[in-house]
Amino acid sequence: MRLLEKSGLIGLGLVAGVSVSLHFAAVADKETLATPLPIEELRAFSEVFGRIKSDYVEPATDKQLITGAINGMLTALDPHSAYLDAEAFKELQVGTHGEFGGLGIEVGMEDGLVKVISPIEDTPAFQAGIKSGDLIIKLDDTLIKGMTLNDAVKRMRGKPGSKITLTITRKDEPKLLTFTLTRAVIKVQSVKSKLIEPGYGFVRITQFQERTGENLAAALENLFKQNQGTLKGLVLDLRNDPGGLLTGAVGVSAAFLGKDTLVVYTDGRTEDAKMRLTTRPDNYLRGNGKDDYLKQLPDAVKTVPMVVLVNGGSASASEIVAGALQDHKRAVIMGTQTFGKGSVQTILPLGNNTAIKLTTARYYTPNGRSIQAKGIEPDILVEDPATSHDESMFRLREADLDKHLTNDKPESKPSGNGKTTIPAPDSNGDPSAKPVRTEFGSKNDYQLNQALNLLKGMQILHGK
Repeated sequence: MRLLEKSGLIGLGLVAGVSVSLHFAAVADKETLATPLPIEELRAFSEVFGRIKSDYVEPATDKQLITGAINGMLTALDPHSAYLDAEAFKELQVGTHGEFGGLGIEVGMEDGLVKVISPIEDTPAFQAGIKSGDLIIKLDDTLIKGMTLNDAVKRMRGKPGSKITLTITRKDEPKLLTFTLTRAVIKVQSVKSKLIEPGYGFVRITQFQERTGENLAAALENLFKQNQGTLKGLVLDLRNDPGGLLTGAVGVSAAFLGKDTLVVYTDGRTEDAKMRLTTRPDNYLRGNGKDDYLKQLPDAVKTVPMVVLVNGGSASASEIVAGALQDHKRAVIMGTQTFGKGSVQTILPLGNNTAIKLTTARYYTPNGRSIQAKGIEPDILVEDPATSHDESMFRLREADLDKHLTNDKPESKPSGNGKTTIPAPDSNGDPSAKPVRTEFGSKNDYQLNQALNLLKGMQILHGK
C-alpha cells in the first residue's frame, strides 16, 4: 500500500500549537526480523536498566525507563525523528485540520533549551514578537533545562484564554526577554488572496492543510472572476510557510502545471519510501473519492505569468512547490534561500495510541535536486529590508540543526533562470533606522512590490 494513500505530511519539528510532518504507515518487520540481535549491546542495556532500577536515588518505573530509552534512540538519529506518546500523537492528527490549541510556535531542542524555529503568522507568539532563533529558557517559573521537548510543549499548551510567561534569550540582546502570552485556539487560514491591483493577483499560503488545494482553487477562480476572467500576472507567496500535508503541496503544484507532470519524488531504503508523485488527481485527492477540485479552473491558470516568493521560513512542502515550479520553468522564484527541510517522516503506530516519527526518505525536485540542508535558491535574490538583519543573524535553517541529514547531491544546480540580485533599500540613508516588521501582502511589502514590478516588465516584453 502506497504511503500517500495512508496520509502524507511534510513539515518541521515538534510544535506548540501547530502540526508537524508525517506519513502514516504500519510497522513492518521486514529485514529487521532476519538481522541478528546485537547480544553484547543488549547485555549492556540490560545491565544499565537493572542498575538504575536497583541503585538510582529514587524509584524509577519500567515504563519511565523504557520510554526514555526509546526517546534516546530516536533523538540520537536526526532532529525530526521522535517518540509520540498518546497525547502528542493525538495532537499531531488533530493539527492537520488547521485548528488546534497553543501559542503558535514551531520549536526544536538545542543544548537542553527549546529553540524557536518559526512563529506562525496570526498567532499569539507571532503577534507578541517571538522570533526565529529565540531560546526559551523558562516557562512561567520552571526552567526548561532538564525537560524533554515533549514536556516543554505540553506546558506551553493549555486552556484557551489562560496565560503563560516565556523567558527568552536572544542573540545580541544583553538582557533576558519576557513575554506573557495568552493561549488560544489556533485557527490557521491556509489560503489568503486578493487583487493587488487590476490584472494582478496575490495568493498567500500560510500552511499546507487538508483543504489547502481546494481553498487555492476557490481563490484562483475568484481572482479570475474579479478581473473579467483573465490575469496579467500572479504572485504565489510561500514566505514563512513551514510546510504541511504532502498532498496539499502536490495539489497546489498541479494547479499550475500540465497533466501528468512530475512534482516530487522520494527515495529511501524500503519500497514504501520510493514514490513518484505527479499532477494526477489521485496523487492529491488522497483516495477519498472527492471530485477533482482543479478541473473547474480556467485554462489560463496554467499559463499566467507567475512569481513565487520564498524566504528562510519556507520549508518542506513549500520547498516542494517552489522546486517543482522552478524546475519546470513555470514560475520565477524570488526572495531568499529557503529552510532546507528535504526529508520525509513516517508515523509508525506502536499500539496504546503511541507512535514513532521516523525519518524514512529524502525527497527530490523533478530534476533530481536534493533540498536537504540546502534549500531552494531563488532565481532572483531579494531581501526584505525589514527582516534582512533577522534573516542573516537569527534565521534558523535545517543545516543549523544538530545531527541533521546531509545533502546527498550537494553539486545539484538550480533549474531556474540564472540568479539575479536586487539590493534592498538602505532605510532612506539612515543605517541606524530599524524598519518595522513587514505585513506580507501589504502596500509596504518590498518583496511583493519587486515581484509586481517583474510581472509588469514581463507583460511589457510579452506585448512587444
